[in-house]
Amino acid sequence: MSERPCILIVEDEPRYVRLLRANLESLGYEVASVATGQEVERDLPALAPSLVILDLMLPDVDGFEVCERVRAVSDVPIIVLTARVQQADVVRGLKLGADDYVTKPFDMEELLARIEAVLRRSASASVRAEDQEFSVGDLMINFAERRVKVAGSEIPLTRTEYRLLSELARHAGRVLVADHLLSAVWGREYRGEYRSLHLYVSRLRRKLGDTSRSPRYIVTRYGVGYALRRPGVAGEPVAS
Repeated sequence: MSERPCILIVEDEPRYVRLLRANLESLGYEVASVATGQEVERDLPALAPSLVILDLMLPDVDGFEVCERVRAVSDVPIIVLTARVQQADVVRGLKLGADDYVTKPFDMEELLARIEAVLRRSASASVRAEDQEFSVGDLMINFAERRVKVAGSEIPLTRTEYRLLSELARHAGRVLVADHLLSAVWGREYRGEYRSLHLYVSRLRRKLGDTSRSPRYIVTRYGVGYALRRPGVAGEPVAS
């Protein structure tokens, strides 16, 4: 079996498949493509791709449903490729477990940079483990096992949500500016994309049972960034 990353393109428009295949193969990726949601479910286990590029407008099944089905059986990174630009669609895709989204028509260089960034995050998450735990209040993070619990109950987080929480935990008690978090969690290519960061922080808070008005864990320093409270230390986090 080849050690080159395999990228699965889920797209029913041949011109986009040809464009993506040509550019990805020129960079050394293996490329597989399917045109329907049914084919994704059939071929995903055998292909075991390193990343999925998923068009939302498929002929048989809504792309959101495909995203949800894939995420139910695999944590493979997913980049949504779509002509839908409404905020509600973006939010829905991220809530269902997509790691990133790119709108059509897209700039190929930007898409390739995002693919590389997502693959870097995926590789880092799979090898970066530390034999220690972090806890504050009822929140516990086991870095070695990549598990998060609140009051003893395990909290299912997406890969990106876990990376965001881990970055905050590794700097607990200090306010991390938005661009630092975007660069550390998503990659330097994502600096300035504050909407995505705010969305993920909101989702993370909701899963942890936290609120922005009376935070137990994640504190907002408006106009600066975010911080995770430090165990056993009173007062507000300080800027880093």
